[in-house]
Amino acid sequence: MTDLEPRRRMLIFRADHRGFKEMDLFMGAFARQYVPAMREAQLEEFEAILHMEDQDVYSWITGAASPPKEAWSGTLDLVLSFRYSGADSN
Repeated sequence: MTDLEPRRRMLIFRADHRGFKEMDLFMGAFARQYVPAMREAQLEEFEAILHMEDQDVYSWITGAASPPKEAWSGTLDLVLSFRYSGADSN
C-alpha cells in the first residue's frame, strides 16, 4: 500500500457520499474508475472538485452551465468527459 492509498479511499468514499443522489452515483462511479490510478496532483484537483457545490458541478456535468475559468483542471476535464452508464453500482 502506498502512502496515497488512504487518501484515495477517502476521496472515493467522499465522492460516493455527496448527499445529492445523482451526484453520489456519478461522482462515485467516476472515482471508483479513475481515482485508484491518479497521481498526487490529480488527487488534489479531484479533492478541489469535491469541495465545490453539488449544484454547480451537476450543472457542468449536464451541460446546463460552463465551469468558471478558475475551476478548470485536467481532472475536471476528465470528470466532464466521463459517461455514467449506471452499470457501476455499489
